[in-house]
Amino acid sequence: MADEKKKDAAQKPGAKAPADKAGAKPAAPGAKPAAGAKPIVGGKPAAAAAPAAAPVAGPTPAPEKKIKPSARHQGSAKAARRKMRKKKSQIQARRKKEFTYRGHTLDELLKLPFSDIIELLPARARRTYIRGLNTEQEAFVRRLRAADGPVRTHRREIPVLPEFVGKMVHVYNGKEFLPVAIKAEMIGHALGEFAMTRRAVRHSGLGVGATRSSKFMPLK
Repeated sequence: MADEKKKDAAQKPGAKAPADKAGAKPAAPGAKPAAGAKPIVGGKPAAAAAPAAAPVAGPTPAPEKKIKPSARHQGSAKAARRKMRKKKSQIQARRKKEFTYRGHTLDELLKLPFSDIIELLPARARRTYIRGLNTEQEAFVRRLRAADGPVRTHRREIPVLPEFVGKMVHVYNGKEFLPVAIKAEMIGHALGEFAMTRRAVRHSGLGVGATRSSKFMPLK
């Protein structure tokens, strides 16, 4: 009987729908759901909608880092600094410096009068020309100025003058005439300095004949 009364009440117009288990009233047909309420699909609340994905930005470039000396070279920082100092200290291709004698170039020396050139020479060479050359020395200087080829001489004590540069002189060393090409760096030096009269001593191996005392073997 109780079941039949319930059915009759549900079929009557204007009857109220039964409340939910939680006590909430069912929404009217056509009404909009309340803010924050989950929509009901098939009598069950639908799953919450996934939040909108944030826009994906491109990879940000990493800031450039300064390369330390230790990173450029293998090894410790101390070894790297040592390599850099060594590299800086290496001698590069040097330019050939113009020759100067007492602050004068060769062209300027050739234009100077003989009295001024003598004042630039060292004391020994200056004294030789101030006192005057003897007959043999004057003859050699005269032949050297006029010659186009090599000139032979025994006068080893003649100081080199700027006008002698570029000449070829064969200087006697007591045994033979040695060729000497006069260069600008020889100005003020004597000709005999470039024709050596001695040779380097070279000893043979140890044993009999190496020295005078061991030249003869004692007889026993």
